[in-house]
Amino acid sequence: MAVTVESQKRPEGSKPNALRRSGLIPANLYGHNGTESISLVIDAKVVERLLKKAAVNKTEIELSIPDLEWTGKTVLKEVQVHPAKGTPYHLSFYAGNNQG
Repeated sequence: MAVTVESQKRPEGSKPNALRRSGLIPANLYGHNGTESISLVIDAKVVERLLKKAAVNKTEIELSIPDLEWTGKTVLKEVQVHPAKGTPYHLSFYAGNNQG
């Protein structure tokens, strides 16, 4: 079963720690359009739910970016966790080649 995640494009010039304080987790999407990557932010509560359901490199995730009008199937490639707090602080997604 695919997990659906909605994200937003990361605001230009925003600082990762300021985003985290406001409840957003920075993330990157790779491979959605050749080699370029997109900087995203995902609500921390959404990330928490996602990590309960999704396994790195295994679970198919339907990633939706409304501001870019992009939706596609991705895989969670990496979850970076804060060493002291144990909370996720950065996610990396990779898009499959089956975008239509």
